[in-house]
Amino acid sequence: MPEGMITEYDLVIITGPTASGKTAFAAALAARIEGEVISADSRQVYRRMNLGTGKDYSDYVVDGRQIPVHLIDIVEPGYKYNVFEFQRDFLRVYEDIKSRGKFPVVCGGSGMYIDSIVSGYKLAEVPPNPELRKELENKTLDELTEILKQYKRLHNKTDIDTVKRAVRAIEIEKYYEAHRDIIRDFPKLKSLVTGVFFDRETRRKRISERLKQRMDAGMVKEVQELLESGIDSDTLIYYGLEYKYITLYLNGQLSYDEMYRQLEIAIHQFAKRQMTWFRGMERKGVKIHWIDGNLPQEAKIEKIMELLTT
Repeated sequence: MPEGMITEYDLVIITGPTASGKTAFAAALAARIEGEVISADSRQVYRRMNLGTGKDYSDYVVDGRQIPVHLIDIVEPGYKYNVFEFQRDFLRVYEDIKSRGKFPVVCGGSGMYIDSIVSGYKLAEVPPNPELRKELENKTLDELTEILKQYKRLHNKTDIDTVKRAVRAIEIEKYYEAHRDIIRDFPKLKSLVTGVFFDRETRRKRISERLKQRMDAGMVKEVQELLESGIDSDTLIYYGLEYKYITLYLNGQLSYDEMYRQLEIAIHQFAKRQMTWFRGMERKGVKIHWIDGNLPQEAKIEKIMELLTT
């Protein structure tokens, strides 16, 4: 942090829906305050999944200087990274950054990852439960959804996207119920939570433009290479959005035009769900300072500097 700068905050979080320019903003802020970026993106953890997850590596170069970024490219595709692991890895990186006198700038649009830091989720690593999985294996997604509702309110739909995810969600909830005594506390951190906001039409335009750019840059080739490397179709479909629809196209289940159209719609719907999650955080009492995405980068940074130091 620049000499003489005093703040009551432990970290700053920059979030917002997809295609809102978070990465470049976070890197520019980190450059200003001698910080380092911690990614809070549930898909950018995977190596070789670059275009589809929006790893804009060039954004981390500010005025010719490489801004350090953590928690991207840390596991192989096919692995099922989870919120518990994110919390564990986040704390390790956070403590390292602090120990070196740098300031953590968290950047990402994965609402659950952001909320797990801000709200301090109490989580434990949940092992597979073969007996429970066998008991649930013949149930429909609707039946599994009803079972899951007995354990918690369904704030988002990711837990019930597929039968596999619903079974895992039930497995986790049953484990938590039986092991309340070993679930660990997450340290209380004073987070300045900010979000980049565009009006709906601008957001839709930015999403459509970025999708075209990434397709032109070779996103289909990226997915093809992942499949050729031995990653099965079901796994890529599990990762959703670009990986789901392009895999369906490459497998011959969709034409190119169908794939493109359905993917574009799905990304717009995803951005809407992200905003729903953030509004849910605000209803729980989390203050998100929304910053107009149309402002010049320097003006956005100045707004955060004001919030950090007042």
